[in-house]
Amino acid sequence: YKKKDFIEAKYDFVDEMMKLGGIGADMGDSEAKVLDVGCGVGGTSRYLAKSLGPKADVTGITLSPNQVKRATELAEEQGVPNAKFTVMNALEMDFPDNTFDVVWACESGEHMPDKEAYINEMMRVLKPGGKFVMATWCQRDDREVPFSKKDERDLRFLYEEWTHPYFISIEKYAELIDATGLMNEVTTADWVDETIASWRHSVWVGIYDPRGFIFKPTKYLKCVRDAYCLERMHRAFKRGLMQYGMFAATKKAAPVAAAAEKAEKVESN
Repeated sequence: YKKKDFIEAKYDFVDEMMKLGGIGADMGDSEAKVLDVGCGVGGTSRYLAKSLGPKADVTGITLSPNQVKRATELAEEQGVPNAKFTVMNALEMDFPDNTFDVVWACESGEHMPDKEAYINEMMRVLKPGGKFVMATWCQRDDREVPFSKKDERDLRFLYEEWTHPYFISIEKYAELIDATGLMNEVTTADWVDETIASWRHSVWVGIYDPRGFIFKPTKYLKCVRDAYCLERMHRAFKRGLMQYGMFAATKKAAPVAAAAEKAEKVESN
């Protein structure tokens, strides 16, 4: 984790997430309408806009007006006019049904107080035939092997320190996606091995420079506290209490379109 640039590693992850979702300019998405749910300051949104090309249209949503302001400034500075940002609640989106060709969600699910509404809204605004890909922190499924007291203490610490409402399992997310009745079979994976180094990478980036303590001691001490929390998260992932959930699926064809396709096949036979 000391050998690779932190930003470079993040964009490598975005590339791999695009591959998982079958997303790319060479895969029919050069003119796609893309929604980035929980875009932060828009780094991934801008990267997607650049990768897919100038005819693609990427919209990032977040609850923070400050993030929208900064994301918009950075898009202008970097010459990315096809990335736009707006304040919107992911649990109650203003978009009409079937608006986007691609719905992208990276590390926003863990912040959502209603996971079912989160999934339902993303599936609703995705066009029939559209692509969905999501990455989110998950806790292991405890239905067969219940959490121990240590597991419960560790999860409580993570909830309180990270101010997350709660985590759910990869299996539970897949069930929520299936329950919409809108999606084809969902592909799931646990990318804990691929991502676990990033936790200690974050610690290293945050505290390795002693000048932080010299010039901004209060902020540096907060950074040290954050580093402790990151290390606790690293250990939770390493021992299997936490999982890095990855999901990819396409939306089913609209009933009318599907019926027309079926009739066409019957006629050709």
